Amino acid sequence: MTRLSAPAEVPQLETRVSPPDSLSTSVPRQWRLAVLFAVSIPTLYNRTDWPPLENWATIFLALSLQALPFLVLGVIVSAMLSAFVTPRALAKVVPKGLVASVGTAAIAATALPGCECSSVPVANRLLSRGVRPAAALTFLLAAPAINPVVVVATTVAFPGRPEMALARFGASILAAVVVGLIWGVMFESIPIRTSHHEHEGSGMQRFSSAAVHDFVQAGGYLIVGASIVATIQTVVPPRTLASLGGSGLLAIAIMAVAAVVLSMCSEGDAFVAAGLSQFSLTSRLVFLVVGPMIDIKLVAMQTGAFGKSFVARFAPLTFVVALASSLVVAWIIL
Repeated sequence: MTRLSAPAEVPQLETRVSPPDSLSTSVPRQWRLAVLFAVSIPTLYNRTDWPPLENWATIFLALSLQALPFLVLGVIVSAMLSAFVTPRALAKVVPKGLVASVGTAAIAATALPGCECSSVPVANRLLSRGVRPAAALTFLLAAPAINPVVVVATTVAFPGRPEMALARFGASILAAVVVGLIWGVMFESIPIRTSHHEHEGSGMQRFSSAAVHDFVQAGGYLIVGASIVATIQTVVPPRTLASLGGSGLLAIAIMAVAAVVLSMCSEGDAFVAAGLSQFSLTSRLVFLVVGPMIDIKLVAMQTGAFGKSFVARFAPLTFVVALASSLVVAWIIL
């Protein structure tokens, strides 16, 4: 009888899966390409002799370089808040009453700079700590629009026009408070979901991760916005721009829609608005107030954080109140 020998043991191959790169998983590929495109613009500018392209590159570089320092400052401060200031600490100082909580949230937003990307998860975490929805939404709307970095950036973008910074601050805080109060009276509750933009690890690891993510994403939107403005100023005849910019309600409607579509970072949008000098100050104020409160990027983030039913009510309310606040404050100040 023949005895069958046991099969030889097959050596096990150890497979190691390297962890995904944090930048590639947290930042869309198109924004990394946009930043790479922006870096290549100076080389293109030095090698071209075509006047329209030279004009385009000049406008693009002027807008981008003016906005970049404020974008970097805003990203650093926002990342520090994300890493070292917990929503639990904020929740402890927010009162329980509707009016008091909304007022406190608005005041906190003036001292705590943060970009739109970070305001949504912070508001979500505030809700999970028991903060009233009206106060959390007030902070969500006000923080990207009325913090010191944005006020200084707006002042620099509009030299000789300090009333633009004052009008932006007043209209933004008015819109945030009004939306918060209306929500507290009419709706109040918000479904809480798991925040989708969390950074793990130690404080410095969370800081670096948040800073890289916010800079590449916000820088991508800045590049897109500066590219569009440069293209408009190069391609569209000045007479056409002057007629559109001076057309009253049409100019306001154009800038309101542009704010929603462009989805720009609040630290850099003032320089884009300043570049559209053919448009009235009122229409550009609408752009600066509406953009940080409601745009395509924020709608997507809010849908993920709070659900479609919330966005279906919150987005139209925010747009209408932000537009109305801009017009009222412009009539008073501008």
